[in-house]
Amino acid sequence: MPAPLRVAVVARAVMPLHGYGGLERHVHDLARHLAARGVIVTLITPPPGPAWTGSSADPFGSPQINLRHVPYLTFPFAGRRGTTVIDRSTAYLLFGWRAGRAALSLAREGRVDIVHGLGASVLGYALARERPAPFVFNPQGLEEFGASGPSQALLKRIGYLPLRAAVRACARVADRIVATDRALEPVVIRHLHPRPGQLCTVPNGIDLTQADALAGAGDGHRIRRQHGITPDEFVLLSVGRLEENKGFDQLAEALGRASQPGRALATRTWRWVLVGAGPFARDITRAAERHGVADRLLMAGRATDADVHAWYEAASLFVHPTRYEGSSIVTLEAMAHRRAVVATRAGGLPDKVRTGVNGWLVEPGDASVLARAVEEAAEADPARLAAMGEESRQIVARTFAWPVIVEHQIAIYRELLETTVIGGKA
Repeated sequence: MPAPLRVAVVARAVMPLHGYGGLERHVHDLARHLAARGVIVTLITPPPGPAWTGSSADPFGSPQINLRHVPYLTFPFAGRRGTTVIDRSTAYLLFGWRAGRAALSLAREGRVDIVHGLGASVLGYALARERPAPFVFNPQGLEEFGASGPSQALLKRIGYLPLRAAVRACARVADRIVATDRALEPVVIRHLHPRPGQLCTVPNGIDLTQADALAGAGDGHRIRRQHGITPDEFVLLSVGRLEENKGFDQLAEALGRASQPGRALATRTWRWVLVGAGPFARDITRAAERHGVADRLLMAGRATDADVHAWYEAASLFVHPTRYEGSSIVTLEAMAHRRAVVATRAGGLPDKVRTGVNGWLVEPGDASVLARAVEEAAEADPARLAAMGEESRQIVARTFAWPVIVEHQIAIYRELLETTVIGGKA
């Protein structure tokens, strides 16, 4: 029997030790599903964050997953770890140096076969004169380049200079650069200039078994009753951190347009449920008041995983009006629960939402086209929405479910082990 594959996964955060964002979830699921396929994973990441209340610094409890904690020292005035421009161009790079050197030590000792780094967390490995194991580099959303959103302000671009240099240094020497969606390949090419054959696409995904276990139809009925929503109300659901880039204020404007006399929402009972918390909450509330839909808005706040998935089951339609985006795990979760989707053509969303197939895809930043898409969905025959929801589920199962993704990722590892000349100089 061949020896098991051994992979060092290096990341600045993992769920639940450091929160529940997209990166944290991706790293958690990557490690867990690699281990389920017999891969021995060494996860190099910071110690638990201040919000962690668990009794152990190892949330996996698997003999296949070994955690190695590298300190993440946030400098004075840098702000909260991993969330500010200053922190990400100072403390994060120091962590990346240390964590990358930890991966380098494991590779030199022959204890790992592959080093898989997410973002600049693996900088110390990239800058080594010789790298004893093949190097897979996933730059994630490339926010530091302004890749997934509007042009950055000058000060922000200047602040991100060190981080951009670090990411480019990792990309230059990586054996493979991972784009997280086909739609994002041009973004990676534009900013990181991969060599022929260096770029591959491995999507971020979700665990369908876990999604099904978290909530079913009965949970959707329960959470509707809990919030006084009647069975006949048309529920438009949005989920995400309440920040300006998510476009929820624009959705408020679109819903205001769609509920004017003579338009689709004016003639039916409907509710807009917004699940999430963040600094833009008051602005969203004001936008809803300004556009006459405040009485239709339910701000559900931060919710448990079980309640978030219950809301997917309660929804008639999922609406993701983001101005810019990475992969959008919340859209995949809604699709897993068989929901039709209205979303903007941002980030990796065009790989997931197909107009006329499982929803409506519109240009970001235009409330009028967003309103028209919502109206068309509200006027659609329920059987058509249900068929779109079924197609959503099939799209996830074919492309974005973790058993599919992890097989693709392992195939890349094995190809590198067969073809890479080890010990390349930086």
